[in-house]
Amino acid sequence: MPYPDRNAYPDRFYPVVDSLAWVERLTKLGVGTIQLRAKDLDDAEALQIVTDALAITRDTPAKLVVNDYWRAAIVAGAKHLHLGQEDLAEADLKSIREAGLSLGISTHDDAELETALAAKPDYVALGPIFFTTLKSMRFEPQGIPKITEWKTRIGKIPLVAIGGIKFEHAAEIFAAGADSIAVVSDVTQNPDPDARVRQWLGQTTEAA
Repeated sequence: MPYPDRNAYPDRFYPVVDSLAWVERLTKLGVGTIQLRAKDLDDAEALQIVTDALAITRDTPAKLVVNDYWRAAIVAGAKHLHLGQEDLAEADLKSIREAGLSLGISTHDDAELETALAAKPDYVALGPIFFTTLKSMRFEPQGIPKITEWKTRIGKIPLVAIGGIKFEHAAEIFAAGADSIAVVSDVTQNPDPDARVRQWLGQTTEAA
């Protein structure tokens, strides 16, 4: 079922960005869930960017999700974490849970879904739904029918669809069973990102 309230996690529109400038821009637009995915940082850099991002979202409706840097997330006092499968294998789940962090996990195939569910995640992400040029993928596009299959298998755990998704696909993807859509290039590479974000926010409000 679509989420009826703004407190649900993750929000139906779930942008993924790589800089503080984007976190600030999306926060000002009223986005409810924002993932910060900044790659190749050392521990000090990771702690700095997470701390700064939390300062931006503090006292706003925005929930900041930290990708990968679970140690920085714990130290900085973040509330939400997202891990890929490689990050998950190296993470200290006990420490993450003791710190009160929610946990979202990426999945691409049956084995990864099994691994993710064993960690008792707060949501599962499935990708890439469509072809994406943003990063080299070992996995072929999943397609929309896979969303329905994954949702049937995970039950009440929220399902996030990610990978090459544009606003024009949203209605079909929600109808297939996704609870949330993670979006990267449809916002960050859009000629008018603010208008696109408002379009997404309007659509997901109506759908709720």
